[in-house]
Amino acid sequence: MADSTSSQGIVGHGENNDFDAMWDLLRSALREIHEKNASKLSFEQLYRASYKIVLKKQGDRLYDRVKEFEEQWFAMQVMPSIRKLITNNLVNITMGGISGTTANERRTTGEDFLKGLKASWENHITVMNMTTDVLMYMDRVYCADNRKASIFTTAMGLFRDHILRSPLVESESNLITFDILNSVILDQIGMEREGDVINKHLIRSCIYMLEGLYESDDENENEKLYLTVFEIEFLKASRTFYHNECISLLRDSDASTWLRQTKKRFLEEEARCQTTISMLTSQKIAKVVEQEMISSHLQEFLAMEGSGIKAMIENDRHEDLSLLYQLVSRVDSSKEPLKNALQARVVDLGSDINKAILNTDFSNLPAAAEDGETAEGGDKAKTPKPNTASKATAAAIKWVDEVLQLKDKFDTMWKKCLDEDLILQTALTKSFSDFINLFPRCSEYVSLFIDDNLKRGIKGKTEAEIDEVLDKATTLIRYIQDKDMFERYYKKHLARRLLHGKSESAEVEKQMISRMKLEIGNAFTTKLEGMFKDMNMSEELTSGYRTYIRNLGDRDDKQIDLGINVLTTNHWPMESMGSNKDKSEDQRQNCNWPAEIIALQESFKAYYLKERNGRTLTWSGFLGNADIRCIFPRIPGKEGVLGRERKHEINVPTYGMVILLLFNDLVDDASLSFEEIQEQTNIPTQDLSRILFTLSVLPKARVLTKSPANKEHPKPGDKFAFNKAFTSKAVKIKAPVISGAVSKVEGEDERKETEDRNDEHRGNVIDTVIVRIMKARKELTHQLLFTEVISQLSQRFKPDLGMMKRRIESLIEREYLERVEDAATPTYRYLA
Repeated sequence: MADSTSSQGIVGHGENNDFDAMWDLLRSALREIHEKNASKLSFEQLYRASYKIVLKKQGDRLYDRVKEFEEQWFAMQVMPSIRKLITNNLVNITMGGISGTTANERRTTGEDFLKGLKASWENHITVMNMTTDVLMYMDRVYCADNRKASIFTTAMGLFRDHILRSPLVESESNLITFDILNSVILDQIGMEREGDVINKHLIRSCIYMLEGLYESDDENENEKLYLTVFEIEFLKASRTFYHNECISLLRDSDASTWLRQTKKRFLEEEARCQTTISMLTSQKIAKVVEQEMISSHLQEFLAMEGSGIKAMIENDRHEDLSLLYQLVSRVDSSKEPLKNALQARVVDLGSDINKAILNTDFSNLPAAAEDGETAEGGDKAKTPKPNTASKATAAAIKWVDEVLQLKDKFDTMWKKCLDEDLILQTALTKSFSDFINLFPRCSEYVSLFIDDNLKRGIKGKTEAEIDEVLDKATTLIRYIQDKDMFERYYKKHLARRLLHGKSESAEVEKQMISRMKLEIGNAFTTKLEGMFKDMNMSEELTSGYRTYIRNLGDRDDKQIDLGINVLTTNHWPMESMGSNKDKSEDQRQNCNWPAEIIALQESFKAYYLKERNGRTLTWSGFLGNADIRCIFPRIPGKEGVLGRERKHEINVPTYGMVILLLFNDLVDDASLSFEEIQEQTNIPTQDLSRILFTLSVLPKARVLTKSPANKEHPKPGDKFAFNKAFTSKAVKIKAPVISGAVSKVEGEDERKETEDRNDEHRGNVIDTVIVRIMKARKELTHQLLFTEVISQLSQRFKPDLGMMKRRIESLIEREYLERVEDAATPTYRYLA
């Protein structure tokens, strides 16, 4: 037993001697490697030495000795040289004090420090790569078996703890090397932000070092020293810098400068992450710039006088608007600040257009061009002085043009600057709709605009230009909320175009209706399409009737050539086309026709009813026109034009024809009073006065004389005679268009009548919708019924709540509905 124990003791002592000998060999080699004298070393011999140590289960001692060696090397050889590079100025800057040197001196001092630290790091990496080769067996066996970090990883941690976290011995503060490193890099970046040139490659090398070091030997990717130490300070310093810069820009610069500086800073920070620090920080620093340069003071920059969004829009600063959109998009995906600013500006500019038209003095405004009144075979008639109505019509078309110009302005902006953003498009559409519907006459004015274009605005335009006009018109219709009111005006204006032959192109008219059908629906265009159907059928009837007359036999030289328009009552807005609204329908149509006209009517009626039994034809004297051949005899004793017989063909309204035929049966120089004419024709007073004014006052077609001879509208008591002295250079004359044949802005009384008729129609529509809903639902609460009715009618008009309540009361009185007794909330029940 004693011998055995003695033998074990001798072996242990021998192993210690072997370890010390081999460690001495390895330590000497490590020193040579650190001193860059490794060229004469035998790595095979050194590998065997480390191999033997590990093989004899003394890997732990070798592992610890290598660590001790590195720690001593750092303390004795590396840190002293680094501390020499840390000047008092660097310490002062790190402590937050004011540097007493120039930027150039600070940069040079900082670069010297960074170069020294970089050299130490690169030497350490080189040394540890060679050391790892020597101790490879220890890493593979000892470290793996004992779950210890490799010697390389451990050495990296030693650099972190003994270099970067080493305190500054001569400093009274608790500063460590890392504090100086952060301060120097941030100072260098700050100088670059101010426009100085720095050594990006040098800083990048130091950042690589931080990216290669971790908080622990576990080397968790989220615990890189770059992330845990440097990046935090970098973002903090950047936030302070950009906060101060934004305040400075807000105080001293305009919005345009702010936009460009902010864009520049984004580009700089992106480039900095690529070339100077790390791409790991790219999104984070972008967030800092977004928050400090955009979000924090966005509203103030938008509201800047002379350079904010108002000035950008008014002066078409598309580049600024594009930059603004890009910046706002970075901080808010909904673009709420920009959306609100654009909406407010649209409404402001639109309201200015509305106010301008409402405050216009039409007596000083140029009039709209009237329909062509040029006499065939002669010079243009002298243009009469425009009246207030025609001036108001010109202003109406001007209002629409200005709205479209504003729309074009924002459309161009949306395409060029706002990346055709759908959110902003929706917002702009809503804003246009809002201010357009704030204008009480928007429906009438838009219809007048379309009327003007379809009469003469498209003349000479290409197909593409016509499509553009139709697109604009459709867009305006889309904005109008009370589409039923627009429909009423459009039907009136379309009827006048069709019946007076003023439409430039039937094909374009139908294209417009097709677009409205797609935009609003079939219900809106059914009657409009019916009007065109009537006109086409009337052409066929006219042609067929003329053929029918020719086939009857002997031709009558005095046969009146008839062109007929047969109108379906439900399709045409009779009350809006010149009829007398004060009388019932039967009285309204009861004109006393001349005998020759009655014969013609009976002839056509016989032809028409031959294949259409059960139909009723009612002749409308307030519509249509006639060509009257007038012979003016020579006046004895007169020379020149009056000394010879004159023949003219005058186009007059139908009522004008009835009046003129009365004078065929009068003896020379005889006259008829206003009352006699009315008694013989039964023409309504208002229409009669208007026609007589055209025939006896207006110079162009003054074939009658009026007594007293003044320019006032004819009235009871006035007398009229055939004007033998009438002359005109033209053979064919068209009597000036009377009110009711030309589309003009309605006066206040007309407007009120239109609104009253529309309200009456709305009441009927609301009744229909309520009954339809209640029939399907049987019982419904007051609130749900109102919600459903508003939903169903929203495409045509916005129902008035008061009117809806009155219609419900009316339906209850007529026993379509009843109130549910004892219901918790007001509820209605449908009565079958």
